[in-house]
Amino acid sequence: MIPQANPHAQYISHQAGIDQAIARVLEKGRYILGEESVAFEHEFADYIGVRYGVGVGSGTEALHLALRACGVGPGDEVITVAHTAVATVAAIELCGATPVMVDIAPRSFTLDPTKLEAAITPATRAIIPVHLYGQPADLEPILSLARKQQVRVIEDCAQSHGATYRGRRTGAWGDMACFSFYPTKNLGAIGDGGFVATDDPRLAENAQLLREYGWRERYVSDVAGWNTRLDELQAAILRVKLRTLDADNAQRRRLASMYDEWLAARPVILPVEMPYGQHVYHLYVVRAERRDALQAFLKERGIGSLIHFPVPVHLQPAYRGRLGDVGSLPETERAAREVLSLPMFPELTEAEVRQVANAVREFPGNCSIVAATAANEFAAEMGRNPSAGFSCQPSNSFDG
Repeated sequence: MIPQANPHAQYISHQAGIDQAIARVLEKGRYILGEESVAFEHEFADYIGVRYGVGVGSGTEALHLALRACGVGPGDEVITVAHTAVATVAAIELCGATPVMVDIAPRSFTLDPTKLEAAITPATRAIIPVHLYGQPADLEPILSLARKQQVRVIEDCAQSHGATYRGRRTGAWGDMACFSFYPTKNLGAIGDGGFVATDDPRLAENAQLLREYGWRERYVSDVAGWNTRLDELQAAILRVKLRTLDADNAQRRRLASMYDEWLAARPVILPVEMPYGQHVYHLYVVRAERRDALQAFLKERGIGSLIHFPVPVHLQPAYRGRLGDVGSLPETERAAREVLSLPMFPELTEAEVRQVANAVREFPGNCSIVAATAANEFAAEMGRNPSAGFSCQPSNSFDG
């Protein structure tokens, strides 16, 4: 079975360094907020290109902490997208604020800046663009409007470790940025972990206070905080894996280029890299009109795949009817019906990519004219030959 993701393979590829890091922490006897955490905070902040970093317990807690650090609370509205992990919206509600959903741009799967201004109200306090699947959101128009409206921008970088927007890394643009170190991420821990990044010293201080009960002096709370700390073991492991993050991302991009080549003219719409940024392919996500049938077809052939994400947040049982007047999110809902994540991780072999590509090529297309037209429009917008961008016919497998 070829898995969609394989964090164990990532451990094996870094085993010597990780085992040494774990032993080092255990021998020192300091397991919370020690030398490893401090060192990782400096190293990862420097990697992103910001002055301050705060390690926390998870990506969800990073978003919650950042929102609270920016003063977001009950009565406030926070704009984001519904095509995202539910964590983005859950963090907003943890603050007592109201999530406001806007639609995504169909090529990038990220927040559509042209839909943003209409969603801003006097109650809007923050915007959370999500850099989804490893693709940066289009930040400049978002930031321009946010500054005009005096609204905070908090980047959700849970899937974009190392991605760049106009030459700078994601996480270095907004007022604050939040990362997840879930084991399958481009930079993944062996357990949960998260990170808040900022260039603003006041926001950094707020975040540091909030993550540990509001303490400046131990056992004395200056503000009402809570407990969300990145432990020493995870920090030490992340320091090891950070050293090869760029190389791992380069390998993801190489694997993506193989998929692009070997899946051209097949009955799926391929992901695109937007001209303003560099995609790091946390996920390689195709679109297929008969997505569920394709997923079942791949499973029969020993190939794992996942749907990121099958139900938009505003249509999930826990949130339906609770998010106010969401209105129409046609691109979000269409994406949820069509997206499929193929196997993608740095240790994936060329032979395995060929095996996946062959299986997709063998899938009976039977696609509609509407789907073909949409795919060719995507290809034309990206400067590709539309006639080479999509085919409704199955193809024989190939070996090279």
